[in-house]
Amino acid sequence: MKLFRRLLGDQRAVAITEMALAAPLVLTAALGGLEAANLAVTHMKVSQAALMIADNASRIGDDTALINRPITETDMIDLLMGADLQAGGQINLYRFGRVIISSLETDPDDPSGSQQWIHWQRCKGIFPAESSYGEEGDGKGDPSFVGMGPEGEEVLAMPGDAVMFVEVVYEYQPLITDAWVGDRMIRTYASFTVRDSRDLTQIYQEDPSSPAEPATCDKFDQFRDDMPARRASGGWNWNF
Repeated sequence: MKLFRRLLGDQRAVAITEMALAAPLVLTAALGGLEAANLAVTHMKVSQAALMIADNASRIGDDTALINRPITETDMIDLLMGADLQAGGQINLYRFGRVIISSLETDPDDPSGSQQWIHWQRCKGIFPAESSYGEEGDGKGDPSFVGMGPEGEEVLAMPGDAVMFVEVVYEYQPLITDAWVGDRMIRTYASFTVRDSRDLTQIYQEDPSSPAEPATCDKFDQFRDDMPARRASGGWNWNF
């Protein structure tokens, strides 16, 4: 009994005991905050990538004042490669995501001149995602196709102009665990009207004798050779 009473009154190592009890809760809160911050930063990077690609896509083409500016398959490849160099390397954009570029125009065969039409699309990325707002050729003779974007907020092209509509789909790669992440899929879009007079007839080949391979949307590839592993959905099975 004397030993029991002495142990009850002994306050040595109380701080260590309290720290041991509180450490799991503090660590969980700290790691959760770190994961939330990384998710927010990744959302920002994906959104900035979409804006950058749409802006650059609206500017590309041969610089000439004599004729409407044509664009080539090489221009499109350079555009996609530039996005990889500027933004993709930080988040492995083409490894864990996909970029879809659409040229939204008005159907030249439509008498009213207002029918929206996806003239062409170019894509890059391994992730198996498709456009949420239409595929190449949609809108041709289809009055139900009114533009690209969320319902009620569709982007429209004006007669004789084109809108570069870019969608980026990316699967978030958690630092620690996806237990705090409700949905790992990040989807964003951006659009810019083509800045200069552009030849909307087609995408040309810069050197027809040695044509560049178009980045069509039936291909799922990337520019880099490295293939970092996908972070699996683990919930509370943390990976450090």
